[in-house]
Amino acid sequence: MTDVIVETVYGKVCGIEQNGIYSFKGIPYGGPTGGQNRFMPPTSPEPWPKVRDAKQYGPSCWQAMDVFTKPDFDLLGAVGINSMSEDCLVLNVWTSGLKDNGKRPVMVWLHGGGFFCGAGDDSPFYEGASLAKTEDVVVVSVNHRLGVFGYLYLGEIAGERYASSGNVGMLDLVEALKWIRDNIANFGGDPSRVTIFGESGGGAKVGTLLAMPDAKALFHRAIMESGIYLKLPTAEEATRIAREYLRVLQLNPKKDIEYLHKMRSDMIYDAWMAMSSMAWVPSGKGQFNPVMDGKVIPCHPFYPVAAPTASSVPLLIGTNKDEWTFMLYRDEQFGKYDEATMRKGITDIPRTFLGKISKEKADELIATYGRSRPGATPHDLLIAITSGMLQYASIRAAERKVKGGTAPVYMYFLTWESPALNGILKSCHILEIPFVFNNVDPPIGLIGNSDDRFKMAASMSKAWAAFARSGNPNHDGIPQWPAYTPEKRATMIFDIECRVENDPDGKALKAWDGIEK
Repeated sequence: MTDVIVETVYGKVCGIEQNGIYSFKGIPYGGPTGGQNRFMPPTSPEPWPKVRDAKQYGPSCWQAMDVFTKPDFDLLGAVGINSMSEDCLVLNVWTSGLKDNGKRPVMVWLHGGGFFCGAGDDSPFYEGASLAKTEDVVVVSVNHRLGVFGYLYLGEIAGERYASSGNVGMLDLVEALKWIRDNIANFGGDPSRVTIFGESGGGAKVGTLLAMPDAKALFHRAIMESGIYLKLPTAEEATRIAREYLRVLQLNPKKDIEYLHKMRSDMIYDAWMAMSSMAWVPSGKGQFNPVMDGKVIPCHPFYPVAAPTASSVPLLIGTNKDEWTFMLYRDEQFGKYDEATMRKGITDIPRTFLGKISKEKADELIATYGRSRPGATPHDLLIAITSGMLQYASIRAAERKVKGGTAPVYMYFLTWESPALNGILKSCHILEIPFVFNNVDPPIGLIGNSDDRFKMAASMSKAWAAFARSGNPNHDGIPQWPAYTPEKRATMIFDIECRVENDPDGKALKAWDGIEK
């Protein structure tokens, strides 16, 4: 390992070179976010006069710590958060060239974990060296404010000063993109070819940025993996959650708002953890999300149409066949669901994805998916329907994106199945991430140690990098991948042998029509 120094607009940073890749970690892209800056838009960092060490990951935002449980460590490797702080506006960079006018495509990873947990370094999947080396791209990952710190909407309660408070976590990402625009050329990147990509909550962040005027022109392609909010909570819904939070803190909404700036960050955090839980996520702390506030986010990302700010941005979007196994496999009833628990699981799907599922709609979904899957058990149908919800939402987003602009859209569907836990996870949520990042050696439990993993990684990482390079994911290792149209719904099926199908599982997915409200 060799120390290397690069100049940024705020000062010099010292990273390391190893195996031909330069890495820089924990670089500040924004200023402090506590005290009077709490719930406010991000500020620029203060310049530093000396060379700043950039060899260690920076802090993650305060967040729930029970997201990863014991089985995850066997599946995923060294996951988790090293340190937490309210001051968490840092990013990481991996590149194969410095100050060489390389003009490499820049791929900016937005981590998963909904809008309430996670970090740019909380998984070995996210390490960017392999992708940077094999595909000659610059990889950036970002930490930002989460949960109550990033999305407590006080605009209707406390007035104009707090008009942006429900979206400061997204404004952090805008600030990170501005840092990339101003600095990435010194790291061998091309600021005119920036791709934002993310999975799960990271995919939803990508979709939300597509709807933000402040982010327009700061990125040029977008990739959404297994994460889509067609519409965001309204100001009315976010205000209701904010009032509940203030009630937990025993603060009067009309007189005591200023105390929010005087509290220690652990008190802000503890009150969040004391709020009622949401059963559909392991930590149950997903109450706070970006808000369609009419200011920072003037319209929903994909409802009833695609946001006009995204009309010229090519989009790659898709899901995995059995998404919901990863959400449910910790459940003691997993694999043993009966008719009643299946129905409850379907009607409990969070409304943020589509709309609330009524008993009548659940009946229709069960009947339709049952016809296309003869002999399916209640467990099989629960996984198929809950996973189909994400697939359907992605299709709606793709169709509206095509209709709302001239930029192409490409759809994918992962069907390769994980060998972990005797195969019970199948094509689960997050399964594509190690393939996209080409982080398959050494192997981890989720993807196993067969040679299949290398072929999958080559197919997917090259497609993602090709898309970042040109807005088109085609490469020599996969069949010709047509752009998506509502008429054909051409979809790249990623498996050991990749293929293109038109409208996969279309008959079952049609049962979702009418769910949006």
